[in-house]
Amino acid sequence: MTWIVSTRDALWQERDLPAPADGPPDIVVRTDEPRQVVEGFGACFNELGWDALSALAEPDREDVLRELFAQFTICRLPIGANDFARDWYSHDEVPGDVALEHFSIARDLETLVPFIHAARRHRPGLRLWASPWSPPAWMKTNRHYAAGEMDESYLESYAEYFGRFIDEYRRQGIAIEMVMPQNEFNSAQVFPSCLWTPDGLARFIRQLGPRMHARDVAVFLGTAERADDTLVSRVLADPQAGRWIAGAGFQWAGKRAVAAIHREHPRLRIYQTEQECGDGRNDWRYCRYAWTQLRHYLSNGANAYMYWNIALTPGGRSTWGWPQNSLVTVDPATRQYVYNPEYYLLKHVTAFVPPGARVVETLSLNGFENQLAFVDADGRTVVVIQNDNAEDVTVTVQAEARRVTARLPADSFSTLVLPPG
Repeated sequence: MTWIVSTRDALWQERDLPAPADGPPDIVVRTDEPRQVVEGFGACFNELGWDALSALAEPDREDVLRELFAQFTICRLPIGANDFARDWYSHDEVPGDVALEHFSIARDLETLVPFIHAARRHRPGLRLWASPWSPPAWMKTNRHYAAGEMDESYLESYAEYFGRFIDEYRRQGIAIEMVMPQNEFNSAQVFPSCLWTPDGLARFIRQLGPRMHARDVAVFLGTAERADDTLVSRVLADPQAGRWIAGAGFQWAGKRAVAAIHREHPRLRIYQTEQECGDGRNDWRYCRYAWTQLRHYLSNGANAYMYWNIALTPGGRSTWGWPQNSLVTVDPATRQYVYNPEYYLLKHVTAFVPPGARVVETLSLNGFENQLAFVDADGRTVVVIQNDNAEDVTVTVQAEARRVTARLPADSFSTLVLPPG
């Protein structure tokens, strides 16, 4: 049996094993009613993340990657620039190049490709999926990387653009297994972005789906960041586009559409695609909020959960001026690094919940409803609990015939791992 506790002042502390309990339980884990399969956890490969890690001495960088990718099994990468790229780029910025004669991933060979290879030294089977923040600027109605809409006269060429991206990465020994057609497809931003209507996305997926299927690459619809499940359902209802869609991705306000989509489309795989990014302070306050996101998505059918920035320098400011949190902060001046509270929160789950585990229901008999529970293929039960009270709380957890009592410190996260049987 394992018991790990994190508080604001003492992150990731192994405690003495909780005592077996004879009294009535506060939390009952319903191992007999498994829910969705957990596909994995991860983050996004961003250019500024690689720049931050590159400031470390090589042994320290390898230590960080070894630690992170002992936990992470599935990660995201951008197709072209995102808001944490060094600056704007796409893989073909030659106007009118519909044949993509100038398509190139040369920029990625400097950053994203070595970043992924470095991670895969510690997780050879790392799964990858990709999405663009913007098409090439010349394919958009405003001819600019920010905001604007897709010029639909280029839909076929843009679908080929995705295919070329998959092919070029494969030449680098990197297989991408899934794509989403657009990050935040209904949100205009000052950084790379593009607006799509559901009907426009359906028309594009009719072109994209066959090309990805020929390459054995899945298509998910996303990423959706509006609390409107009809934005997804309308595309799924299109008979020509819906047949290609294997899942859907949600982030930010899209979290409020997840429960409805999971209820209406129970076979649709659901990914949380970007944890809300914070303000660059990397403090315990935001770690507590991050728990509410993790719990919400996994309680409402999500199969995978993505953190956002792997590593940033102090303050976490993007080249577009947005400060954000990261799992690791690297100080280039001292060449030192620190793991931030949100990393330890994520580790409370990722260190003990492997791909293939199932989310399971919990019953709260005394009003304690702030937990997640999982059962893995070997029959281990993992219970992650937040005590958000200002005082210690004693909780008895029961899973089948196993029952333990633990005194949870005030304002803490705890993971209890109960062996099979």
